[in-house]
Amino acid sequence: MQPPADVEHPAEAGPSPFERDFLPASEQGARHLWYRRIFHHDAPDERNFDLVLILVILASVVVVMLDSVPAVKARWHAWLYALEWLFTLAFAFEYAVRLWVVKRPLRYATSFFGVIDLLAILPTFLSLLFPASASFAVIRALRLLRVFRVLKLVEYSSEAGVLIQALLRSRRKIFVFIATLLTIVVIFGALMYVVEGPEHGFTSIPTGMYWAIVTVGTVGFGDVAPATGFGRFITSVLIVIGYSIIAVPTGIYTAELARSLQPRRRQVRCTECGLPDHEADAWHCRKCGRALAPEDAD
Repeated sequence: MQPPADVEHPAEAGPSPFERDFLPASEQGARHLWYRRIFHHDAPDERNFDLVLILVILASVVVVMLDSVPAVKARWHAWLYALEWLFTLAFAFEYAVRLWVVKRPLRYATSFFGVIDLLAILPTFLSLLFPASASFAVIRALRLLRVFRVLKLVEYSSEAGVLIQALLRSRRKIFVFIATLLTIVVIFGALMYVVEGPEHGFTSIPTGMYWAIVTVGTVGFGDVAPATGFGRFITSVLIVIGYSIIAVPTGIYTAELARSLQPRRRQVRCTECGLPDHEADAWHCRKCGRALAPEDAD
């Protein structure tokens, strides 16, 4: 009995986790061949396709960067410009092929990698109307995220999930910290505007806020600086405040991350001593040894 046409043969490797929702538009012919070459990474030709793509992405980013160097641009701009268009047309063709081989092109076009693929080619075309936008072609470096698929590093995505979850859990504390920091910046910016005034470079409260942000961040550009004794005293106070609070968001995030890395606990209260926290596989209380209620087991 033959398997249904839409069921992949067990011996064949399935699509990577990044594209498992993008089914092939055809089960045979050139479209299926290119679908496997683009979305699978086990056969030599499939891996070679991705490796060549990564090298081309790197080369295109290097071309954009070199074209921004005045000395290089003065001598090689014509060649670099031609190479940039060559890379862009190649990426545009590859993007069209990706849409051609999937069952739902719109679904891929609106996915994370689909959007990145589109952004990789838009800046060069937009440069025909807005020349400065050509430099944004470096955004195609995001396509290098495909290296996680090619090198079989997908398991690292779960580790990234731990970091993201810790960040999400600490978002309220970080929001409170940022709100407090902004309040300090507004107050000190207004204070320096009153104390120093326009004659010393503090021409407005926003300018004072800019100075406060630079000072509390302990960067100290020096383009706006106090000239009076009282202004310097305020600056010293703000620098001390900056050093005092600069580690706060790091501590908040680190605490949440440490909690995420702790082994899962079993929350059941012991009927003898009242201890509520136990190991995930515990059947007896770690404090008094009494058996925990079976109905409360995870």
